[in-house]
Amino acid sequence: MGRNNLKNIKAHNDKLHKAQEKTKAQKILRTEKLKAIVKKFNDTQNP
Repeated sequence: MGRNNLKNIKAHNDKLHKAQEKTKAQKILRTEKLKAIVKKFNDTQNP
């Protein structure tokens, strides 16, 4: 029985893709929060 059987490869890829999606979602959330902060800052600076 080898290490690189289809079940192990699929499990690894699923885990990897899940982690990648999680980091991508965090990055998008951070940029949205930053945009909101910048907008609020600009609104208070220029009434």
